[in-house]
Amino acid sequence: MIEIIPAIDIIGGKCVRLSRGDYDQKKVYNDNPLEVARRFADVGCKRLHLVDLDGAASQHIVNYRILEMIATHTPLTIDFGGGLKSDEDVRIAFESGAKMITGGSIAVKNPMLFEHWIKAFGSERVILGADANHGKIVTMGWRETSQLEIVPFIRRYTELGIKKVISTDTECDGMLSGPSLESYRKILEEIPDVYLIASGGVSGMGDIEALGEINIPEVIVGKAIYEGRITLADIEKHNLLRKC
Repeated sequence: MIEIIPAIDIIGGKCVRLSRGDYDQKKVYNDNPLEVARRFADVGCKRLHLVDLDGAASQHIVNYRILEMIATHTPLTIDFGGGLKSDEDVRIAFESGAKMITGGSIAVKNPMLFEHWIKAFGSERVILGADANHGKIVTMGWRETSQLEIVPFIRRYTELGIKKVISTDTECDGMLSGPSLESYRKILEEIPDVYLIASGGVSGMGDIEALGEINIPEVIVGKAIYEGRITLADIEKHNLLRKC
């Protein structure tokens, strides 16, 4: 049964969501990310997807203190991304409590460094971020579109040892319009062994069920939770069913 991974995106120490990655379309949902994380843990969530949007904009890790606070005061297993551009950034992330880190732009802009991370930290601790717009990989907070096609991009890194991939269709993210099922189907057909984590567009529990039906093992959910389309009670019920 598919696992729900709640997302917390951080700007200025607050829990926010963007629409299609646009910083000008920012909405603050809570001033206390730790409080939000605790609520997720209380309903049985095991994982958390934590994104440092200040870091992504600044090109270096910024909100590691919030990462440390959540890692220290909750049992959640955290994957952390945003602004990781150097060995020092990754070291800080792991020392602050991240169990996994996600690299997207770095895998495009500096593949040698990303390959070094896979070897140095282990493929179980490094997740590939493969965000795309109309099938082309996007970088730098989705402001730049590369010429890299998503399937060959993912395949290359799986051949280098990457186990898990988070893929976001940027046209869907934050829009509550449904996930990009066709894109995920294509990736799974082309690379059947990839552990593909869906992200973006989820509008309700029906979307999560649809992703499970195409054998997506995990889905990251943000705005649908914060807008009340998926309640904490829904997540708790889902998590209880996963235990059965």
